[in-house]
Amino acid sequence: MSTAARSAGSGARLREPRLIPLHALAAGADLERYFGRRRARDGDPFLMRFPAFGSAVFTGTPAGAREIFRAPVELLEPPLPNPIEPMVGPASLILARGERHRKERAVLAPALHRNRISAYGTVIREAARAELAGDRTGRAWRPGTRVDAREAARAMTLRVILAAVFGIEEPRRLADYTAATTEFLTSFGGPLFLVPALRRNMFGLSGWQRFTAARDRLDALIDAEIDRRRTHGHTGTDILGLLLETRYTDGSAPSAVELREQLRTLLVAGHETTATVLVWALYRLHREPAALARLRAELDSAGGDLDPIELAELPYLDAVCQETLRLHPPVPIVLRRLTGDFALRGVPLVAGDTMGLSVQLLHSDPGVWSEPHLFRPERFLERRYSPFEFAPFGGGHRRCVGAALADYELRIVLATLLTGVRLRLSPRFARGRLPWTVPHNIATGPHAAITFDVVEA
Repeated sequence: MSTAARSAGSGARLREPRLIPLHALAAGADLERYFGRRRARDGDPFLMRFPAFGSAVFTGTPAGAREIFRAPVELLEPPLPNPIEPMVGPASLILARGERHRKERAVLAPALHRNRISAYGTVIREAARAELAGDRTGRAWRPGTRVDAREAARAMTLRVILAAVFGIEEPRRLADYTAATTEFLTSFGGPLFLVPALRRNMFGLSGWQRFTAARDRLDALIDAEIDRRRTHGHTGTDILGLLLETRYTDGSAPSAVELREQLRTLLVAGHETTATVLVWALYRLHREPAALARLRAELDSAGGDLDPIELAELPYLDAVCQETLRLHPPVPIVLRRLTGDFALRGVPLVAGDTMGLSVQLLHSDPGVWSEPHLFRPERFLERRYSPFEFAPFGGGHRRCVGAALADYELRIVLATLLTGVRLRLSPRFARGRLPWTVPHNIATGPHAAITFDVVEA
């Protein structure tokens, strides 16, 4: 990025990283530590280069977040090429630009409004209870059972998003969608995410071909569902039903391709991100006995039959979820490409340049967060944080449209698990270093599958 490399506001040059492939490997191996080292060495803002993507000027301060989130809408667009484009598709809201982004967001936002998603509370709680009972795997969470938290969290959040998006509860259809979505998500691993050169066919044997075949199978299910409902004139009360009834301001309806890619985006973004945060919440609580005891006491006092809406509003449960999101934002960077001149923290940028926010650095800024690396939910009971200090779902006009559903689901599932069983971290994770954070398709999460032993059910 020639403009950024030329000068910062003080006249100093931003340091150009060398050995770019090694930087990319370090970021892919542990993004949080990589960004921390870069800021410690180069200050804020700093310049980062991505293979086959280009450069970006990154900040991790509240002042920088304010500048990015308050930048004129007409100056901002998502950067392309984008690592997640193969998963969500070019018609996805995540990648939409300008007027099309405004139009598509206006279509999706009502279906994901807080008032609307409160109706899914029972579905969310039943998905968690079904996982505890072993309805999906046949292995109930009984004393002595070892549980892969990531696998279990993915199963629960996938069941929820399938019910919310497609209204799927019938076992056979649920199994078909679960298998197709799971294969699709797991086939897009770190190498395909980080190295676009690997996205090519090689005699039917490449990881890219396995991924595109899995995507085709999932798309066939989605297309068949859209066709079935349009043919029979039955829309339904789920998110797909609402989208089928939606019309743009000119009276036109979303095309089949637009519907498919928005639905695929909801499956991806509404599944992996929440599952990852749930795993981290369980991990952090079971490494901090005092926080776990306080949350259990709040849940016990509230009673087991509390309405899901009231459950999600419990103050310490809310604080635990917020603190987990602070320490482990599932999408840890925000990127914006510029269509005109702008300055980020005094660094002059021009059209075509990219600026980014490291959410992890923002959430550990010592000027805002005391003892930022400690898991201390009480901080969210002591004060409110501005959207430029705490931004787990991004910010500005492109803030995650599904944030309300993710928040609601996380609280209900976590509460249901903690009231249903007592867990203990397996010895490998009960002590020692925090697991690395690495890319998992659209989100980042622990590099290893964190496991728990069921102590009491």
